[in-house]
Amino acid sequence: MRKAIALLAAAAAVATLGGTAASAAGPDAADLVDTGQGTLAWSSCNDPATPALQCAMLDVPVDYADPRGRKIRIKLNRLPATAPKDKQQGPILLNPGGPGDSGLWMPAYISGQIPADVASTYDWIGFDPRGTNGSDPHVVCDAHYFDGERPDYQLSQGTSKDWLKKAAGYAADCAADWSWLLPHMTTVDNARDMDSIRRALGVPKINFYGGSWGTSLGSTYGQLFPSHVRRMVLDSIVGPTISWYDHNILQDKEHQRRFDAFAAWTAKADSVYHLGTDAAAVKKAYDQVEDALRKEPVDAAPAPGKIGPAEFEDTFYGGGYNFLRWPRMATVLSAYVTRHDTQPLNIAYNKYAAPGTDDGTFPAYNAAQCTENAWPRDWEVWKKDQAKVNAAAPFYTYNNMWYNAACMFWPYQGNQAGRLKITGKGLPPVLLFQATEDAATPYEGGLAMHDALPGSKLVVQDGGSFHEILFHGNACLDDTFTAYLRDGSLPQGKGRIAKTCAPEDDPTPVYVTPPPANAKALTAAPAAPLPPTDPEALRGVLR
Repeated sequence: MRKAIALLAAAAAVATLGGTAASAAGPDAADLVDTGQGTLAWSSCNDPATPALQCAMLDVPVDYADPRGRKIRIKLNRLPATAPKDKQQGPILLNPGGPGDSGLWMPAYISGQIPADVASTYDWIGFDPRGTNGSDPHVVCDAHYFDGERPDYQLSQGTSKDWLKKAAGYAADCAADWSWLLPHMTTVDNARDMDSIRRALGVPKINFYGGSWGTSLGSTYGQLFPSHVRRMVLDSIVGPTISWYDHNILQDKEHQRRFDAFAAWTAKADSVYHLGTDAAAVKKAYDQVEDALRKEPVDAAPAPGKIGPAEFEDTFYGGGYNFLRWPRMATVLSAYVTRHDTQPLNIAYNKYAAPGTDDGTFPAYNAAQCTENAWPRDWEVWKKDQAKVNAAAPFYTYNNMWYNAACMFWPYQGNQAGRLKITGKGLPPVLLFQATEDAATPYEGGLAMHDALPGSKLVVQDGGSFHEILFHGNACLDDTFTAYLRDGSLPQGKGRIAKTCAPEDDPTPVYVTPPPANAKALTAAPAAPLPPTDPEALRGVLR
């Protein structure tokens, strides 16, 4: 049940948050005091696919300013090193992004993507960030927030009041149930959890790989604990100083470019999809389907509710992060426009956009982003700003705006000083990876992070568009990662860009026709998101 929105005003009046306390203490200051973490008792995860995988829970303080106060638990797993002791290189902590996405799939998967003689030298550590997934507690504010059919994203449809009420209600639900934890779910808090993991492992230094928001997490850890970093890899990078509000605007513009690229690719394959031979015709087909769904939403089963225009947009936005979705996306349009066949849309929605059993990592996403810098609290400011962006980038702007609208009502005021300043002081050389066409973490972020981290090396995939560009079979990228993990070797190029790699080829246009047996199984099985190891999955989406 929705709690009274009035709770928000009371909470906001007493809470002003940010990362200033962490930065004021200075790098590595927390190493001088007891942080109150527990111990690790590893046992088998009983994973038949990876029998060597071990699991554990770690107690950490809710508030690191009160290390002996209330505790929460972080879920971890570990794939231990198998190389001789004198060849081992210590633990490598892994985070895919989010904020809040689980990292438990990463030890088995990433260690399997590099040569065994290198993988065997590391302890691969995955974890669920505080308040998410298998960590305890798992924060849930409104389990049905994403159930279809939701209000139309487009302001022209007169749904603004509905979305404002929905966003305010979500923030109120979070405040009513989780006021004791939400102020302590920032990137700084998660970085301190990483150092609690290091302490519990009993090692002086850790290695780290992070993608998407994981790049913010890693750079924050490096700023707070530079002497505890051995090697660090950041893949698809959040700029170190940009506000989250402004970052979303960059995303909107990049998503438009990726949708334009999809439309052009589809138009070239008119013999397959029959939507026209120019990008404008494909965009017209997209608008035609969305308009039709406004009049007649499609049954979303096995997902709850209906597929309306909002659900339709959610099915398509992921193509900006992973172009392996393009054949299925084009099939959805072709089937609907040429045959009024809604089955491909239903299948694509259930694969790409259907909600899980609760609101997933959305509380963690809001808890980090809404409190780490100031957000406009006036709807008129949002409306004016977003209208300007939408005029140039209509594909994603209002979708993204409403996804982040809870920050307008969040019960804890964003930090006026902004996110923790990243200087790289005391860090060893950091290896950075960035694609020029990344819609989630635009290219500017990679350049800005390189400038902020003296000694870092930036590898650019010119024309690449995957969000998180490693482990897609690109030898130029993956071999650079492997060499760094093997012995610390870095690209030797001078200037801002140390190495440039070519992009992958666009996917082959095919009409994606599901076998009848698969179609039948889809309607019987509950909706579930793609596993992050699926080629069409979105990894660490910083939406």
